Amino acid sequence: MSATPTIESLGADGWRRKSLPGFAGLIGPLWARREGDGWAYGLLAASDHLNPAGVVHGGLLSALLDHGLSAIAWEALARRACVTVQLDTHFLAPARAGQFLELRGRVVRATSSLVFMQGEVSVAGNAVATGAAVLKVLESAAPAP
Repeated sequence: MSATPTIESLGADGWRRKSLPGFAGLIGPLWARREGDGWAYGLLAASDHLNPAGVVHGGLLSALLDHGLSAIAWEALARRACVTVQLDTHFLAPARAGQFLELRGRVVRATSSLVFMQGEVSVAGNAVATGAAVLKVLESAAPAP
């Protein structure tokens, strides 16, 4: 990927823009890319994503972790809906406008009712945040995240 990502360079690298309803649609636009058996999620940081200090807001990083880990769990559990019951986020480095945030995560353990997840948000291969989540598996089917 180029040093300064663009919509065109993201598409050329296999990223596809997602149109999502609700809150997830407000924080984006979000991007997704198939990687092996799983998915990576991304966000091109813009000025609207910054806090008063001029770096990407921690709430945005947490929301990206929450959404991405939930989507990864949804896929891993044969598209069974999950909701977050706990999310621990660790902020490691600042991210800035113009940078592409990439989220990758994995299922650590899944039971019949809970899914334990770990994830990392990075910029150009450098971690900016990590997270661990516990998700509750819902009984009924729900639409895709």
